[in-house]
Amino acid sequence: MTDVAARAGVSHQTVSRVLNEPELVRPATRERVLEAIEALGYRRNLSARALATKRTRLVGVLNSGVSYFGPGHTTRAIETAARAAGYATVASAVEDATENPVDTLDFFLNLAVEGLIIVAPTIEVAGAVRRLAGSLPIVIVATGLDAPEPMHVVAVDHEQGARDATRHLLGLGHRTVVHIAGPDNWFDARARVHGWRAELLRAGAPVPEPLAGGWDARDGYAAAERLLALPQRPTAVFAANDLLALGLMRRLHEAGLRVPEDVAVVGYDDSAGSDFFTPALTTIRQPFDTVGTRAISVLIKTIEGANPSNMLIVPTLIVRESCGSAR
Repeated sequence: MTDVAARAGVSHQTVSRVLNEPELVRPATRERVLEAIEALGYRRNLSARALATKRTRLVGVLNSGVSYFGPGHTTRAIETAARAAGYATVASAVEDATENPVDTLDFFLNLAVEGLIIVAPTIEVAGAVRRLAGSLPIVIVATGLDAPEPMHVVAVDHEQGARDATRHLLGLGHRTVVHIAGPDNWFDARARVHGWRAELLRAGAPVPEPLAGGWDARDGYAAAERLLALPQRPTAVFAANDLLALGLMRRLHEAGLRVPEDVAVVGYDDSAGSDFFTPALTTIRQPFDTVGTRAISVLIKTIEGANPSNMLIVPTLIVRESCGSAR
C-alpha cells in the first residue's frame, strides 16, 4: 500500500479509502491511485485486512440439493448477489441431510464467515439447521418454514405459483386439475400441493388425490401411466416441475393423446429449454436472481444488527402452447 501511495503521490490512508470507500475520494485522485494499483499489480492481503477490521466479508452457503434445477440456480444467484455487495462466498454441499450440523458449522466458523445462507429444500436439512440458531446470522431459503430467531426466511411463494397455474387451467374451462407432486419431504413440493388444493377448493372444483412423483422426467412418465389408468382421464395436469411435465408429455404422446388438445399441461420452474418442448411448455418462472439478491440483503442487515422481516417472492406464470381450452 505504501508503494502504491508513493507512486500515486498520495497518503496510504487515501489508498485505503479508494479501496474501501471510493465514493469519498475525488475522481481524479481515485483514478491516479487505481492506475498505480494496476501498474504495480497490487493485491490486498485479505487476511491482514480481516485482522485489522474484524471483518472477513465472507458468507457461507450451504446447499443440500445442488444437482437440482431450483437449488442450483438459487445458489448461483446468491453467489452473484454476494459479489455485487462486496462479499465472497464459500459453499458446501451436504450429501446426507442427516449430517451432524455441528461439523458443518465448525467448517464455516473456522473460515470466519460473517453469516450463513442455507438453501434447505428438505425437512431433514431444516431440522438440522434449527439446531444452529444463535451461532451466527442465518438466512434460510425454504418456502413454508417457520425459522426460529435469529434466523430469517427468504423464499419463492410456491403456494401462490401453484394457485396461479391451477387458476389458469380452470379458467380455460377444465372441470378440475390433476397434480403430479414432487417429493413429500421437500418444502417447495408441499407448498405447491397446498396452493393447487387451495385453488381447487376456492373454485368449488373436485379435488383429486395428487399423483406422487419426484423431480425427474421418468417420475413424470410413471405418473402418466397411473393417470392413464384412471376411470375418467383428466383434461388438465399441473406438474410440480418442468421435467415431470416432460415425462408426462412423452407418455401422453405414446398413448396417442395430444397436448393441449386432449390434455392441457402446466409445469413449474421455466427451466432452460422448456420453450422448446413440443409443444412449448406453459410454466411458472422462479425469480432466482431476486431470491439471491434479497437473501444477501437480509443477511447483511442481520450481520449489521438489524432485524429484517422474512420475504416471500411471487413467481410468474409464463403462458405458452401446452395449455388450451377444455374440449
